[in-house]
Amino acid sequence: MADVDYGKTVNLPKTDFPMRGGLPTREPEIQQEWERRGLYQQINERNQGKPKFVLHDGPPYANGDIHLGHALNKILKDFIVKSKSMAGFHAPYVPGWDTHGLPIEQAIIKNKKVNRHELSIAEFRQMCYEYALSYVDHQRTQFKRLGVLGDWDDPYITLQPKYEAEQIRVFGEMADKGFIYKGLKPVYWCTSCETALADAEIEYEDKVSSSIYVKFLVKDGKGILPQQSSILIWTTTPWTLPANVAIALGPEFVYDVVKLDGENLVIAHELLAQVLQQKGAPADAVQTISSHKGAELEGIICSHPFLARDSLVILGEHVTLDSGTGAVHTAPGHGMEDYEVGLKYKLPILAPVDAHGKFTPEAGPVAGQFYAKANGEIISLLQEKGLLYQEKKLEHSYPHCWRCHNPVIYRATEQWFASIDQFRGQLLEQIEQVSWTPAWGKTRMHNMVADRQDWCISRQRVWGVPIPIFYCDACNEAIISTDTINHVADLFEQHGSQIWFEKEANELLPQGFTCSCGHGRFRKETDIMDVWFDSGSSHLAVCAQRPELTWPADLYLEGSDQYRGWFQSSLITGVAVAGRAPYHGVLSHGFLLDGEGRKQSKSLGNVIDPLKVTNQLGADILRLWVASVDYRSDVRVSDPILKQVAEVYRKIRNTFRYLLSNLYDFNPQTDRVQDGDLLEIDRYALHQLAKVDQRVKVGYEAYEFHVVYHELNNYASVDLSAFYFDVLKDRLYTSSPNSPDRRSAQTVLYIILDSLVRLAAPILAHTADEVWSYVPGHSSWSVQLEEWVRGLGHYQDDELGEKWDQVLGLREVVTRAIETLRKEKVLGTSLQAHVHLYPNAENLQVLRATPDLDKVLIVSKVTLHPSSETPPDDALVEAGLAVRVELATGEKCERCWTVTDEVGTIEQYPTLCKSCSQAVVHFV
Repeated sequence: MADVDYGKTVNLPKTDFPMRGGLPTREPEIQQEWERRGLYQQINERNQGKPKFVLHDGPPYANGDIHLGHALNKILKDFIVKSKSMAGFHAPYVPGWDTHGLPIEQAIIKNKKVNRHELSIAEFRQMCYEYALSYVDHQRTQFKRLGVLGDWDDPYITLQPKYEAEQIRVFGEMADKGFIYKGLKPVYWCTSCETALADAEIEYEDKVSSSIYVKFLVKDGKGILPQQSSILIWTTTPWTLPANVAIALGPEFVYDVVKLDGENLVIAHELLAQVLQQKGAPADAVQTISSHKGAELEGIICSHPFLARDSLVILGEHVTLDSGTGAVHTAPGHGMEDYEVGLKYKLPILAPVDAHGKFTPEAGPVAGQFYAKANGEIISLLQEKGLLYQEKKLEHSYPHCWRCHNPVIYRATEQWFASIDQFRGQLLEQIEQVSWTPAWGKTRMHNMVADRQDWCISRQRVWGVPIPIFYCDACNEAIISTDTINHVADLFEQHGSQIWFEKEANELLPQGFTCSCGHGRFRKETDIMDVWFDSGSSHLAVCAQRPELTWPADLYLEGSDQYRGWFQSSLITGVAVAGRAPYHGVLSHGFLLDGEGRKQSKSLGNVIDPLKVTNQLGADILRLWVASVDYRSDVRVSDPILKQVAEVYRKIRNTFRYLLSNLYDFNPQTDRVQDGDLLEIDRYALHQLAKVDQRVKVGYEAYEFHVVYHELNNYASVDLSAFYFDVLKDRLYTSSPNSPDRRSAQTVLYIILDSLVRLAAPILAHTADEVWSYVPGHSSWSVQLEEWVRGLGHYQDDELGEKWDQVLGLREVVTRAIETLRKEKVLGTSLQAHVHLYPNAENLQVLRATPDLDKVLIVSKVTLHPSSETPPDDALVEAGLAVRVELATGEKCERCWTVTDEVGTIEQYPTLCKSCSQAVVHFV
């Protein structure tokens, strides 16, 4: 037949699915479609009645644009919610925001150029309210751009009246059980922010301090210590000396009275050599006069170095011999251990430092000075009096405020506390009942709860939820009753917490309320609650209140810093109010590093902006990066890393495109081949799919998304592109369109496509929906309205798998032999090859049982020699197989390019092989 264009008789792939993703442009269009059609609502309607899975969102702070840490967190949550939904759960997701606190106050003052003291509290709070809500809207848009689905129209926000009311009720429950009390005790205090801080608001940074040794002259040695002796103490906080009221010794430690440079000093025996070395004095420079156990020295009185005050020698188990002198300067107003031992000895709790960090008149010669700047004057004062033994500079880890990053102090003030001691045992029991991922999270939380002090819940600010307590004007009694707290909660639910600052105390109390003393006039507490109490109440204010959610939540997922933050505050309120942890499981992720393993910071210029990534590469690239890392540890990200991820995305996208392009004429309702009629190699492809499907689902179930990533990437690159797709090309392209062999292949490609797009959907949310719009034979408009393909397990055939795994291993040997000749320019393509195989007995049996071996090896001819035949010397020998490759004889088929002696034997089609001549009749 003359002048036939055989190219038009080939079933070449074709699809409108674009090769290039164009994600920065296409994704917003897809998201608009999600929103227009109400995808989140449709998913939840479809899943009504199914088992529930609730991931409770930890509220990000509504202040500024989102950063990559936000993106990592929200995308991980989205993976979980989407994968649970596709696994057959009803998985509603209610996002939330934390909207109170100091940073918003500071932002208003700085950005709006507001003089806080020129406004009423109510006016200033209104500005904070508006500022917070503006960033809720801002961040909501940014989170949605990441492809995160949720109830964005009705999130929970900690400034909402109903939320504030529930928080008040949580406080009331704890107060009713006796867990809330007011006490004078040292707390972390930020002099820059002028407020108390919780443990979770403390970060440790290096700081250089003055390290000094100070002599406390013995005033009354009780007949044990000579009058002209001094107890030597060591401190890195000279500014706390004005608050000194005692010196603590270890009861079992031995203390030597030694003569050095003409004076008697009391130093712990085990630290004597270290003290002398610090001074540069030789060991033989001292003479030991006497030695005493610490317990013998209890009650001795020393003189304060520069104030008219005594300093009592006491005993304390907190004293160690790690460093210093074994004698600990004790200021109960400036340290928790000092405070606790001070209670035992009924010591005064002095803290002569005001809210701004300036010394009060009690501090004597340094009154009016800022505490940190007074260090120098205190040291000079000690030197003048001859009481400074030594001074050095010391760099050490020191607590800093997490907001302003300035050093903080311990300062005794009257604060409201939540008692931990009263239910610590119950907290520790509940920690054991929770599933922690990673497993070390349980140990970390246990140790934190076991060691933590009572929770300081009051803050000296105005933008937050007020502590709902009143004081009687007559007797000063604090009014904490169920009736008053519930009344305030009801007012907050109706009007919001702003009413507290707009109304007088008597207007906020039940009508006719009087104190037990009979008086009827009251004033309000001015402190607000710690913002960790705000967010720590969310499980009761949200999960326990919204009908689509459940309490306890199934999962909390946040950064590993939240073991001391939201994980812990939620645990405390949950156990205190309801007697159990508010979550069944806790999952934590690490922090972000650059490509070289350094912490990301603006000063290093290594910060990755997630919004920039979505604008340049697309959200699906960012999502795929999140899936690629083991987020449970700190993770690396950089532009080169993201480019590598983009290359993986391209391979996965091309896999989808290839699948779609070979299904253009396939109708799954009419063209699908029954399982029993599939070719053996096609059944092997389904066996591989079944195994991948199982491993991917296990990865999702275990929240190991890096496993999912690697499975999908390897499956697309190796199992499909490097083998199955390669082997299929001849059958797909050159067979007649409706031939059983081609339909067998298309059936398997359809099953792979249908399964793969679903498996990828939780991660590549936009791309999966784009692919889904091209998949034939379904009615739903979004793959996210579907579940996983079920029943793939019946395709798993381990015996068939073992056989074909062996065939593929032998195929690699053949490929290497062919590649050698291609490099030597003997062959152009593998279809020019005639392959001689000399297998051992085991391999011979397998190869004989492999149909269409030439198609599997993508060569024109295969000669299988018996295992008894000796292979030629130039054969490649590996893995029980010798391979010799030579040029195939015959002519190249114009249509399929196979080289065969059959070309020219069919008179009607002289340039075609026999197979192609039979196929073209369907086209011409």
